[in-house]
Amino acid sequence: MTGESGARQVVIVGGGFAGLFAARAVSRAPVQVTLLDRAEHHVFQPLLYQCATGILSEGKIAMPLRELLRKHDNVEFVIAEVTGINPAERRVRARRPLGEPIEFGYDYLILAAGVRQSYFGHDEYAAFAPGMKTIEDAMKIRRRVFGAFELAESADDPEERARWLTFALVGAGPTGVELAGQIREVATKTLRREYRRIKPEDARVLLFDGGSAPLAMFGPKLSAMAARQLGKLGVELHMGSIVTHVDADGLQAKDHDGKVTRYPAGNVLWTAGVAAPPLAAAVAKATGAEQDRAGRLVCGPDLSLPGHPDILVAGDMMSLEKLPGVAEVAMQTGLYAGRRIGREAQGQAYDKPLRYHDLGSAAYISRGRAVVSVSKLHFGGFAGWLAWLFIHIGFLTGYRNRVGALTGWWYAFTRDLRRERSYTIDDVPAAARRLYGGAAGSAAMPPGVPRQAPAPAPDTRPSGAPAARPRSG
Repeated sequence: MTGESGARQVVIVGGGFAGLFAARAVSRAPVQVTLLDRAEHHVFQPLLYQCATGILSEGKIAMPLRELLRKHDNVEFVIAEVTGINPAERRVRARRPLGEPIEFGYDYLILAAGVRQSYFGHDEYAAFAPGMKTIEDAMKIRRRVFGAFELAESADDPEERARWLTFALVGAGPTGVELAGQIREVATKTLRREYRRIKPEDARVLLFDGGSAPLAMFGPKLSAMAARQLGKLGVELHMGSIVTHVDADGLQAKDHDGKVTRYPAGNVLWTAGVAAPPLAAAVAKATGAEQDRAGRLVCGPDLSLPGHPDILVAGDMMSLEKLPGVAEVAMQTGLYAGRRIGREAQGQAYDKPLRYHDLGSAAYISRGRAVVSVSKLHFGGFAGWLAWLFIHIGFLTGYRNRVGALTGWWYAFTRDLRRERSYTIDDVPAAARRLYGGAAGSAAMPPGVPRQAPAPAPDTRPSGAPAARPRSG
């Protein structure tokens, strides 16, 4: 299906690491590329938690896709949400921002739409426990975290004050560990001298996970190191705990002995598990492709769907040989898909299967402390923190973002300043009413969302199943 210029048409769904790297890789080939995404920006997801805790602004971890693609004349960006495909006619169906339908023809289709937060079959938890996959999620969590200290300051009841100063996080993978550590640093360093009625350092951070240790994917040595550092920070670890219920006032968790305990908390944040977007199910139905337990599309070693060599899957949406959902996988699969299409568009055979090269993983714990796993090297502490800095500077997209991140880190790490924490009086009560009930009562909550959701049946699956770091977008 060639365009008016005679060039083959390539449609890429998703502007994360996989989609962006695919677009760049194929941009020099004799093809016309259309990149579709429901957001106008590419976001560096591994640093979303720093946006949520006031270290970095959203502008330092995101860049407009049009700016990133401006030098690639044969690549066009269209903001739209893809809803399905017609593989027989090679058409992609999408919806524009105002809802009007639109279709795109393709010779090659690259699916790189990423994943969304998974609540393990309990989507009702989302009303009370936001995840962190987008800029909007990070901004919501930022308002919650900093707003909770204001609500505690204005509370007269000691129990209410203690509830607002309790943060419960579900999932002890990299995102949960990093966010837990940063909330404690906010409480003990950034805010420690700003309040008159409360002591921010009294804030409790509870970290729940169904596994036996935090950062288990880093191996026992680094996992134990992370547990020790979290303990020194004051994070309370609840390993071997399966979250069975979340509501406006906290959560319930079942330990390995089967005992269910109630934990009052003003903030519940969800950092466990991922699931494929609805588009994956629509593609599977249209093509007959298989999906894994998380709903991701199972593809071959050339990234194509069985029986559909013109449809490739890259990044987090792909299920292949148990590759983790991390940034380097998305980058390498995006590059592979783009290069393969580029070669074939020039009439060259490209029979090499994907060969993934593991570049390692890193997770930030606290200032001056991180853990790094690269090949056979496993180390942490200050050396790990320096490695973490270099890794993330290298992965960040754009010179401006790198400089901005370094500036933000300088203020945060040397002067305990977090400048990116602005919110208004409208943000705090709205969040309290809508998500916790609050003084205004349940009448202020969205229609159909009760102040306390009915207790579901206990979930027998682990509460934490996050992937290694850095993660993809």
